[in-house]
Amino acid sequence: MEEHQKLPKVTIFPSLGIGHIIPLIEFSKFLVSHFNFSVSLFLPPTLHQPDQAHLSSLHNLPNSISYSFLPPLNPTQTHLPENQTLSSIISHTHIHSLSSIRAVLGSLTQHSRVVALITDIFGSDLFDLAREFTIPPYLFFTSNVMCLLFAYHLPKLDKIVSCEYRDMPDPLALPGCVPIYGVDFPEASQNRKNEAYKILLHHTERYKLAEGIFVNSFINLESDALRVFQNEISDWPRVYPIGPIIQSGFGSDEYKWECLSWLDQQPIGSVLFVSFGSGGTLSYEQTIELAIGLEKSGQSFLWVVRDPNNSVSGSFFGQCNDDESFIYLPEGYLDRIKGRGFLVPSWTPQIKILSHKSIGGFVSHCGWNSILESIVYGVPIIAWPLYAEQKMNAVLLNEGLKVALRVKANENGVVEVDEITRIVKDLIEGEEGNKAREKIKVLSELAKKAMGEDGDAMKTLSQVTKIWSASI
Repeated sequence: MEEHQKLPKVTIFPSLGIGHIIPLIEFSKFLVSHFNFSVSLFLPPTLHQPDQAHLSSLHNLPNSISYSFLPPLNPTQTHLPENQTLSSIISHTHIHSLSSIRAVLGSLTQHSRVVALITDIFGSDLFDLAREFTIPPYLFFTSNVMCLLFAYHLPKLDKIVSCEYRDMPDPLALPGCVPIYGVDFPEASQNRKNEAYKILLHHTERYKLAEGIFVNSFINLESDALRVFQNEISDWPRVYPIGPIIQSGFGSDEYKWECLSWLDQQPIGSVLFVSFGSGGTLSYEQTIELAIGLEKSGQSFLWVVRDPNNSVSGSFFGQCNDDESFIYLPEGYLDRIKGRGFLVPSWTPQIKILSHKSIGGFVSHCGWNSILESIVYGVPIIAWPLYAEQKMNAVLLNEGLKVALRVKANENGVVEVDEITRIVKDLIEGEEGNKAREKIKVLSELAKKAMGEDGDAMKTLSQVTKIWSASI
Protein backbone atom coordinates (compact mmCIF):
# COMPACT_ATOMS: atom_id res chain seq x y z
CA MET A 1 0.00 0.00 0.00
CA GLU A 2 1.30 3.46 -0.91
CA GLU A 3 2.25 5.66 2.01
CA HIS A 4 -0.46 8.29 1.37
CA GLN A 5 -3.14 5.59 1.56
CA LYS A 6 -2.16 4.91 5.18
CA LEU A 7 -2.61 8.54 6.24
CA PRO A 8 -5.72 9.71 8.13
CA LYS A 9 -8.23 10.94 5.58
CA VAL A 10 -10.29 14.11 5.22
CA THR A 11 -13.10 14.03 2.67
CA ILE A 12 -14.19 17.28 1.03
CA PHE A 13 -17.35 18.07 -0.97
CA PRO A 14 -17.35 21.55 -2.60
CA SER A 15 -20.42 23.09 -4.20
CA LEU A 16 -20.81 24.00 -7.86
CA GLY A 17 -18.85 27.03 -8.96
CA ILE A 18 -15.16 27.92 -9.18
CA GLY A 19 -15.56 30.29 -6.21
CA HIS A 20 -16.36 27.28 -4.03
CA ILE A 21 -14.07 24.71 -5.60
CA ILE A 22 -10.76 26.60 -5.74
CA PRO A 23 -10.51 27.57 -2.05
CA LEU A 24 -11.32 24.01 -0.99
CA ILE A 25 -8.68 22.65 -3.36
CA GLU A 26 -6.18 25.06 -1.85
CA PHE A 27 -7.31 24.08 1.65
CA SER A 28 -6.72 20.45 0.70
CA LYS A 29 -3.17 21.27 -0.38
CA PHE A 30 -2.57 23.03 2.92
CA LEU A 31 -3.77 20.02 4.93
CA VAL A 32 -1.56 17.53 3.13
CA SER A 33 1.56 19.70 2.92
CA HIS A 34 1.61 20.86 6.55
CA PHE A 35 -0.34 18.32 8.60
CA ASN A 36 0.25 14.93 6.99
CA PHE A 37 -3.34 14.06 6.09
CA SER A 38 -4.66 12.59 2.88
CA VAL A 39 -7.68 14.14 1.15
CA SER A 40 -10.42 12.68 -1.01
CA LEU A 41 -11.92 15.53 -2.99
CA PHE A 42 -15.33 14.86 -4.59
CA LEU A 43 -16.29 17.55 -7.07
CA PRO A 44 -19.94 18.25 -7.88
CA PRO A 45 -21.50 17.07 -11.13
CA THR A 46 -20.69 19.61 -13.84
CA LEU A 47 -23.26 21.11 -16.18
CA HIS A 48 -20.60 21.34 -18.89
CA GLN A 49 -17.16 19.93 -19.54
CA PRO A 50 -14.70 21.22 -16.91
CA ASP A 51 -13.37 24.59 -18.06
CA GLN A 52 -9.90 26.06 -17.85
CA ALA A 53 -10.37 27.27 -14.30
CA HIS A 54 -11.30 23.75 -13.17
CA LEU A 55 -8.51 22.06 -14.99
CA SER A 56 -5.75 24.50 -14.02
CA SER A 57 -6.61 24.16 -10.34
CA LEU A 58 -6.48 20.35 -10.57
CA HIS A 59 -3.10 20.16 -12.28
CA ASN A 60 -0.22 18.69 -10.29
CA LEU A 61 -2.13 17.89 -7.11
CA PRO A 62 -0.01 15.96 -4.58
CA ASN A 63 -0.39 12.17 -4.55
CA SER A 64 -2.12 12.38 -1.17
CA ILE A 65 -5.03 14.29 -2.76
CA SER A 66 -7.34 12.22 -4.92
CA TYR A 67 -10.19 13.80 -6.82
CA SER A 68 -13.15 12.63 -8.82
CA PHE A 69 -16.42 14.06 -10.09
CA LEU A 70 -19.66 12.80 -8.61
CA PRO A 71 -21.96 11.09 -11.13
CA PRO A 72 -23.97 13.49 -13.31
CA LEU A 73 -27.54 14.21 -12.32
CA ASN A 74 -30.51 13.19 -14.42
CA PRO A 75 -32.31 16.47 -15.20
CA THR A 76 -35.68 14.67 -15.30
CA GLN A 77 -35.22 13.58 -11.68
CA THR A 78 -34.02 16.80 -10.07
CA HIS A 79 -37.37 18.67 -10.38
CA LEU A 80 -35.74 22.10 -10.40
CA PRO A 81 -38.26 24.94 -10.61
CA GLU A 82 -38.44 27.10 -13.70
CA ASN A 83 -36.18 30.17 -13.74
CA GLN A 84 -34.18 28.68 -10.88
CA THR A 85 -31.66 30.86 -9.04
CA LEU A 86 -27.99 30.08 -8.59
CA SER A 87 -28.54 29.05 -4.99
CA SER A 88 -31.39 26.67 -5.90
CA ILE A 89 -29.28 24.98 -8.59
CA ILE A 90 -26.31 24.59 -6.26
CA SER A 91 -28.37 23.42 -3.28
CA HIS A 92 -30.44 20.97 -5.33
CA THR A 93 -27.25 19.53 -6.81
CA HIS A 94 -26.11 18.62 -3.30
CA ILE A 95 -29.49 17.17 -2.37
CA HIS A 96 -29.73 15.01 -5.49
CA SER A 97 -26.16 13.81 -5.03
CA LEU A 98 -26.79 12.48 -1.52
CA SER A 99 -27.20 8.86 -2.65
CA SER A 100 -23.90 9.06 -4.57
CA ILE A 101 -22.20 10.67 -1.58
CA ARG A 102 -23.57 7.97 0.75
CA ALA A 103 -22.06 5.31 -1.50
CA VAL A 104 -18.75 7.17 -1.59
CA LEU A 105 -18.61 7.46 2.19
CA GLY A 106 -19.55 3.82 2.63
CA SER A 107 -16.66 2.75 0.44
CA LEU A 108 -14.16 5.14 2.01
CA THR A 109 -14.93 4.19 5.58
CA GLN A 110 -14.36 0.52 4.78
CA HIS A 111 -10.77 1.17 3.74
CA SER A 112 -9.73 4.37 5.54
CA ARG A 113 -10.11 6.18 8.82
CA VAL A 114 -12.04 9.29 7.75
CA VAL A 115 -11.49 11.92 10.44
CA ALA A 116 -13.58 14.76 8.99
CA LEU A 117 -16.04 15.68 6.25
CA ILE A 118 -15.83 19.26 5.00
CA THR A 119 -18.38 20.99 2.82
CA ASP A 120 -19.23 24.61 2.10
CA ILE A 121 -22.15 26.98 2.55
CA PHE A 122 -24.63 25.05 0.38
CA GLY A 123 -23.71 21.60 1.72
CA SER A 124 -25.29 21.59 5.17
CA ASP A 125 -27.55 18.67 4.16
CA LEU A 126 -24.39 16.54 4.18
CA PHE A 127 -23.98 17.01 7.93
CA ASP A 128 -26.57 14.34 8.78
CA LEU A 129 -25.02 11.96 6.26
CA ALA A 130 -21.59 12.43 7.82
CA ARG A 131 -23.00 11.63 11.27
CA GLU A 132 -24.46 8.39 9.90
CA PHE A 133 -20.88 7.26 9.30
CA THR A 134 -19.66 8.76 12.61
CA ILE A 135 -17.62 11.33 10.70
CA PRO A 136 -17.51 14.81 12.27
CA PRO A 137 -18.82 17.37 9.71
CA TYR A 138 -17.23 20.79 9.26
CA LEU A 139 -18.40 23.86 7.38
CA PHE A 140 -15.93 25.77 5.20
CA PHE A 141 -17.42 29.25 4.97
CA THR A 142 -16.18 30.68 1.68
CA SER A 143 -16.80 34.31 2.59
CA ASN A 144 -15.83 36.57 5.51
CA VAL A 145 -16.61 36.78 9.22
CA MET A 146 -19.06 39.65 8.72
CA CYS A 147 -21.13 37.48 6.37
CA LEU A 148 -20.87 34.60 8.82
CA LEU A 149 -22.26 36.84 11.56
CA PHE A 150 -25.10 37.74 9.22
CA ALA A 151 -25.76 34.01 8.70
CA TYR A 152 -25.85 33.54 12.48
CA HIS A 153 -28.38 36.34 12.93
CA LEU A 154 -30.56 35.61 9.89
CA PRO A 155 -32.91 33.04 11.52
CA LYS A 156 -33.54 35.58 14.30
CA LEU A 157 -34.08 38.40 11.81
CA ASP A 158 -36.56 36.24 9.94
CA LYS A 159 -38.70 36.02 13.07
CA ILE A 160 -38.59 39.65 14.19
CA VAL A 161 -38.62 41.59 10.88
CA SER A 162 -41.96 41.63 9.05
CA CYS A 163 -41.09 43.66 5.95
CA GLU A 164 -38.65 42.97 3.17
CA TYR A 165 -35.14 43.60 4.46
CA ARG A 166 -34.52 46.20 1.77
CA ASP A 167 -37.37 48.25 3.25
CA MET A 168 -35.91 48.34 6.76
CA PRO A 169 -35.47 52.04 7.66
CA ASP A 170 -32.43 51.49 9.84
CA PRO A 171 -29.22 49.60 9.14
CA LEU A 172 -28.48 46.28 10.81
CA ALA A 173 -25.79 46.73 13.45
CA LEU A 174 -24.02 43.39 13.55
CA PRO A 175 -21.70 43.35 16.58
CA GLY A 176 -18.09 44.01 15.64
CA CYS A 177 -19.03 45.17 12.11
CA VAL A 178 -19.93 48.35 10.27
CA PRO A 179 -23.71 48.88 10.00
CA ILE A 180 -25.30 47.52 6.85
CA TYR A 181 -28.57 48.51 5.19
CA GLY A 182 -31.03 45.90 3.93
CA VAL A 183 -30.40 46.78 0.28
CA ASP A 184 -26.86 45.47 0.76
CA PHE A 185 -27.91 42.15 2.28
CA PRO A 186 -27.05 39.07 0.18
CA GLU A 187 -28.99 38.77 -3.06
CA ALA A 188 -30.82 35.63 -1.91
CA SER A 189 -32.41 37.57 0.97
CA GLN A 190 -33.88 40.38 -1.17
CA ASN A 191 -37.18 38.57 -1.78
CA ARG A 192 -38.36 36.62 1.25
CA LYS A 193 -41.04 34.80 -0.75
CA ASN A 194 -38.48 33.48 -3.23
CA GLU A 195 -37.10 29.94 -3.07
CA ALA A 196 -33.58 31.37 -2.89
CA TYR A 197 -34.39 32.96 0.48
CA LYS A 198 -35.88 29.74 1.81
CA ILE A 199 -32.72 27.89 0.79
CA LEU A 200 -30.52 30.51 2.46
CA LEU A 201 -32.56 30.31 5.65
CA HIS A 202 -32.50 26.49 5.56
CA HIS A 203 -28.72 26.35 5.42
CA THR A 204 -28.02 29.10 7.94
CA GLU A 205 -30.28 27.35 10.44
CA ARG A 206 -28.27 24.15 9.96
CA TYR A 207 -24.79 25.64 10.37
CA LYS A 208 -25.08 25.08 14.09
CA LEU A 209 -25.01 21.32 13.43
CA ALA A 210 -21.41 21.42 12.23
CA GLU A 211 -18.57 20.28 14.47
CA GLY A 212 -16.69 23.46 13.62
CA ILE A 213 -16.66 26.29 11.07
CA PHE A 214 -13.64 27.30 9.03
CA VAL A 215 -13.82 30.85 7.71
CA ASN A 216 -11.54 32.12 4.96
CA SER A 217 -10.42 35.25 6.75
CA PHE A 218 -7.73 36.21 9.23
CA ILE A 219 -7.59 37.76 12.67
CA ASN A 220 -6.01 41.08 11.71
CA LEU A 221 -8.58 41.61 8.97
CA GLU A 222 -11.74 41.14 11.07
CA SER A 223 -10.58 41.04 14.68
CA ASP A 224 -13.69 42.67 16.20
CA ALA A 225 -16.12 40.37 14.39
CA LEU A 226 -14.07 37.30 15.34
CA ARG A 227 -14.08 38.33 18.99
CA VAL A 228 -17.88 38.25 18.89
CA PHE A 229 -17.79 34.56 17.97
CA GLN A 230 -15.09 33.84 20.52
CA ASN A 231 -16.55 35.75 23.47
CA GLU A 232 -20.28 36.34 22.94
CA ILE A 233 -21.74 33.44 20.96
CA SER A 234 -22.08 30.13 22.77
CA ASP A 235 -24.82 28.37 20.78
CA TRP A 236 -22.79 27.80 17.59
CA PRO A 237 -19.79 25.65 16.72
CA ARG A 238 -16.33 27.09 17.20
CA VAL A 239 -15.21 29.39 14.38
CA TYR A 240 -11.69 28.90 13.04
CA PRO A 241 -10.13 31.71 10.91
CA ILE A 242 -7.78 29.87 8.55
CA GLY A 243 -7.23 32.45 5.79
CA PRO A 244 -6.30 34.01 3.59
CA ILE A 245 -6.44 30.89 1.43
CA ILE A 246 -6.03 31.94 -2.19
CA GLN A 247 -5.14 30.18 -5.41
CA SER A 248 -1.46 29.28 -5.18
CA GLY A 249 -0.77 29.32 -8.90
CA PHE A 250 -2.16 28.68 -12.33
CA GLY A 251 -1.61 24.96 -12.58
CA SER A 252 1.11 23.67 -14.88
CA ASP A 253 -0.16 25.71 -17.81
CA GLU A 254 2.86 27.19 -19.57
CA TYR A 255 0.75 29.16 -22.02
CA LYS A 256 2.40 32.50 -22.75
CA TRP A 257 -0.23 35.07 -21.93
CA GLU A 258 0.09 38.07 -24.21
CA CYS A 259 -1.48 40.28 -21.55
CA LEU A 260 1.42 39.54 -19.19
CA SER A 261 3.94 40.55 -21.83
CA TRP A 262 1.95 43.76 -22.31
CA LEU A 263 2.01 44.40 -18.55
CA ASP A 264 5.78 43.99 -18.53
CA GLN A 265 6.00 47.08 -20.75
CA GLN A 266 3.84 49.32 -18.52
CA PRO A 267 5.06 51.64 -15.73
CA ILE A 268 4.86 50.41 -12.13
CA GLY A 269 1.39 50.79 -10.59
CA SER A 270 -0.10 52.37 -13.71
CA VAL A 271 -2.62 49.77 -14.95
CA LEU A 272 -6.20 49.21 -13.80
CA PHE A 273 -7.24 45.55 -13.88
CA VAL A 274 -10.94 45.11 -14.69
CA SER A 275 -12.49 41.70 -14.05
CA PHE A 276 -15.84 40.51 -12.72
CA GLY A 277 -14.72 37.06 -11.63
CA SER A 278 -15.59 33.63 -12.95
CA GLY A 279 -19.33 34.22 -12.84
CA GLY A 280 -20.03 37.90 -13.38
CA THR A 281 -21.48 39.48 -16.52
CA LEU A 282 -22.76 42.91 -17.52
CA SER A 283 -25.68 43.95 -19.68
CA TYR A 284 -25.03 45.37 -23.14
CA GLU A 285 -25.85 48.89 -21.89
CA GLN A 286 -23.51 48.54 -18.92
CA THR A 287 -20.73 47.08 -21.06
CA ILE A 288 -20.85 50.11 -23.35
CA GLU A 289 -20.85 52.54 -20.41
CA LEU A 290 -17.83 50.76 -18.94
CA ALA A 291 -15.97 50.74 -22.25
CA ILE A 292 -16.45 54.47 -22.80
CA GLY A 293 -15.76 55.29 -19.14
CA LEU A 294 -12.44 53.44 -19.23
CA GLU A 295 -11.54 55.20 -22.48
CA LYS A 296 -12.41 58.66 -21.12
CA SER A 297 -10.53 58.11 -17.86
CA GLY A 298 -7.19 58.40 -19.65
CA GLN A 299 -5.81 55.55 -17.54
CA SER A 300 -4.21 52.34 -18.80
CA PHE A 301 -6.35 49.24 -18.26
CA LEU A 302 -6.43 45.48 -18.71
CA TRP A 303 -10.06 44.37 -19.10
CA VAL A 304 -11.35 40.80 -19.01
CA VAL A 305 -14.34 41.19 -21.33
CA ARG A 306 -17.31 38.85 -21.53
CA ASP A 307 -20.18 38.84 -23.99
CA PRO A 308 -23.00 41.00 -22.57
CA ASN A 309 -25.70 39.16 -20.66
CA ASN A 310 -28.80 40.47 -18.91
CA SER A 311 -28.04 38.23 -15.94
CA VAL A 312 -25.34 39.57 -13.60
CA SER A 313 -24.34 35.96 -12.91
CA GLY A 314 -24.70 34.88 -16.52
CA SER A 315 -21.34 33.15 -16.79
CA PHE A 316 -21.50 31.32 -13.44
CA PHE A 317 -22.32 28.00 -15.11
CA GLY A 318 -21.67 29.03 -18.69
CA GLN A 319 -18.88 28.11 -21.03
CA CYS A 320 -16.25 30.73 -21.79
CA ASN A 321 -16.43 32.47 -25.16
CA ASP A 322 -12.94 33.17 -26.47
CA ASP A 323 -14.07 35.33 -29.40
CA GLU A 324 -11.64 38.24 -29.67
CA SER A 325 -13.72 40.25 -32.12
CA PHE A 326 -15.55 42.19 -29.37
CA ILE A 327 -18.14 43.17 -31.98
CA TYR A 328 -20.52 44.52 -29.31
CA LEU A 329 -18.10 47.34 -28.36
CA PRO A 330 -18.44 50.82 -29.94
CA GLU A 331 -17.23 51.21 -33.51
CA GLY A 332 -13.55 52.11 -33.65
CA TYR A 333 -13.07 51.38 -29.93
CA LEU A 334 -10.17 48.94 -30.32
CA ASP A 335 -8.26 51.42 -32.45
CA ARG A 336 -8.84 54.30 -30.03
CA ILE A 337 -7.55 52.42 -26.98
CA LYS A 338 -4.64 50.73 -28.73
CA GLY A 339 -1.52 50.83 -26.57
CA ARG A 340 -3.41 52.06 -23.49
CA GLY A 341 -6.07 49.40 -23.11
CA PHE A 342 -5.69 45.63 -23.43
CA LEU A 343 -8.76 43.42 -23.80
CA VAL A 344 -8.82 39.70 -23.02
CA PRO A 345 -11.92 37.54 -23.68
CA SER A 346 -13.42 35.66 -20.72
CA TRP A 347 -10.43 34.46 -18.73
CA THR A 348 -6.97 35.49 -17.45
CA PRO A 349 -4.47 34.19 -14.87
CA GLN A 350 -5.72 36.55 -12.18
CA ILE A 351 -3.06 35.72 -9.59
CA LYS A 352 -0.28 36.52 -12.06
CA ILE A 353 -1.95 39.79 -12.96
CA LEU A 354 -2.68 41.02 -9.43
CA SER A 355 0.88 40.19 -8.37
CA HIS A 356 2.36 42.11 -11.32
CA LYS A 357 4.23 45.31 -10.49
CA SER A 358 2.36 47.29 -13.18
CA ILE A 359 -1.07 46.80 -11.59
CA GLY A 360 -2.24 49.84 -9.63
CA GLY A 361 -5.91 49.05 -9.04
CA PHE A 362 -8.61 46.44 -9.46
CA VAL A 363 -12.23 46.87 -10.60
CA SER A 364 -13.78 43.87 -8.87
CA HIS A 365 -17.22 42.29 -8.48
CA CYS A 366 -16.24 41.75 -4.82
CA GLY A 367 -16.27 37.98 -4.81
CA TRP A 368 -14.44 36.99 -1.64
CA ASN A 369 -11.71 35.00 -3.39
CA SER A 370 -10.85 37.99 -5.58
CA ILE A 371 -10.88 40.29 -2.56
CA LEU A 372 -8.43 38.09 -0.66
CA GLU A 373 -6.15 37.93 -3.69
CA SER A 374 -6.22 41.72 -3.96
CA ILE A 375 -5.44 42.08 -0.26
CA VAL A 376 -2.55 39.60 -0.37
CA TYR A 377 -0.96 41.47 -3.28
CA GLY A 378 -1.77 44.93 -1.94
CA VAL A 379 -3.95 46.17 -4.81
CA PRO A 380 -6.65 48.78 -3.96
CA ILE A 381 -10.14 48.10 -5.26
CA ILE A 382 -13.03 49.72 -7.07
CA ALA A 383 -15.97 47.80 -5.61
CA TRP A 384 -18.59 46.92 -8.25
CA PRO A 385 -20.76 44.21 -6.65
CA LEU A 386 -23.05 42.12 -8.86
CA TYR A 387 -24.73 39.22 -7.01
CA ALA A 388 -24.58 36.79 -4.05
CA GLU A 389 -23.11 38.47 -0.94
CA GLN A 390 -20.99 40.89 -2.97
CA LYS A 391 -22.80 44.07 -1.85
CA MET A 392 -22.12 43.14 1.76
CA ASN A 393 -18.48 42.53 0.86
CA ALA A 394 -18.39 45.97 -0.79
CA VAL A 395 -19.61 47.59 2.44
CA LEU A 396 -16.86 45.82 4.38
CA LEU A 397 -14.21 46.95 1.88
CA ASN A 398 -15.40 50.53 1.51
CA GLU A 399 -16.74 51.49 4.93
CA GLY A 400 -15.04 48.96 7.19
CA LEU A 401 -11.54 48.30 5.87
CA LYS A 402 -11.40 51.46 3.70
CA VAL A 403 -9.39 49.73 0.98
CA ALA A 404 -11.93 50.31 -1.79
CA LEU A 405 -13.91 53.00 -3.54
CA ARG A 406 -17.46 51.97 -4.42
CA VAL A 407 -19.27 52.77 -7.65
CA LYS A 408 -22.65 54.49 -7.55
CA ALA A 409 -25.33 53.33 -9.99
CA ASN A 410 -28.21 55.43 -11.34
CA GLU A 411 -31.88 54.74 -10.58
CA ASN A 412 -31.88 51.98 -13.22
CA GLY A 413 -28.91 50.21 -11.69
CA VAL A 414 -26.46 51.32 -14.40
CA VAL A 415 -23.07 52.80 -13.53
CA GLU A 416 -22.73 55.65 -16.00
CA VAL A 417 -19.72 56.87 -17.98
CA ASP A 418 -19.02 59.95 -15.84
CA GLU A 419 -19.08 57.91 -12.63
CA ILE A 420 -16.69 55.34 -14.10
CA THR A 421 -14.34 58.04 -15.35
CA ARG A 422 -14.34 59.80 -11.98
CA ILE A 423 -13.76 56.74 -9.83
CA VAL A 424 -11.04 55.27 -12.07
CA LYS A 425 -9.09 58.54 -11.96
CA ASP A 426 -9.58 58.77 -8.21
CA LEU A 427 -8.31 55.26 -7.56
CA ILE A 428 -5.20 55.50 -9.74
CA GLU A 429 -4.10 59.08 -9.09
CA GLY A 430 -6.45 60.67 -6.51
CA GLU A 431 -6.25 61.21 -2.77
CA GLU A 432 -8.89 58.60 -1.87
CA GLY A 433 -7.11 56.04 -4.03
CA ASN A 434 -3.80 56.78 -2.30
CA LYS A 435 -5.42 56.31 1.12
CA ALA A 436 -6.90 52.96 0.05
CA ARG A 437 -3.50 51.95 -1.40
CA GLU A 438 -1.69 52.64 1.86
CA LYS A 439 -4.25 50.75 3.93
CA ILE A 440 -4.24 47.67 1.71
CA LYS A 441 -0.43 47.56 1.74
CA VAL A 442 -0.56 47.21 5.51
CA LEU A 443 -3.19 44.45 5.24
CA SER A 444 -1.06 42.72 2.62
CA GLU A 445 1.81 42.31 5.07
CA LEU A 446 -0.55 41.07 7.77
CA ALA A 447 -2.13 38.60 5.35
CA LYS A 448 1.21 37.12 4.38
CA LYS A 449 2.19 36.87 8.03
CA ALA A 450 -1.07 35.06 8.87
CA MET A 451 -0.29 32.33 6.33
CA GLY A 452 3.37 31.98 7.31
CA GLU A 453 4.86 29.03 9.16
CA ASP A 454 4.35 30.77 12.51
CA GLY A 455 1.16 32.59 11.48
CA ASP A 456 -2.30 32.54 12.99
CA ALA A 457 -3.76 30.28 10.30
CA MET A 458 -1.14 27.61 10.97
CA LYS A 459 -1.68 27.81 14.72
CA THR A 460 -5.46 27.60 14.31
CA LEU A 461 -5.31 24.59 12.00
CA SER A 462 -2.87 22.88 14.35
CA GLN A 463 -5.56 22.96 17.03
CA VAL A 464 -8.11 21.31 14.73
CA THR A 465 -5.80 18.69 13.28
CA LYS A 466 -4.73 17.62 16.77
CA ILE A 467 -8.40 16.89 17.48
CA TRP A 468 -8.61 14.84 14.27
CA SER A 469 -5.41 12.94 15.03
CA ALA A 470 -6.61 12.14 18.55
CA SER A 471 -9.73 10.48 17.10
CA ILE A 472 -7.74 7.87 15.17
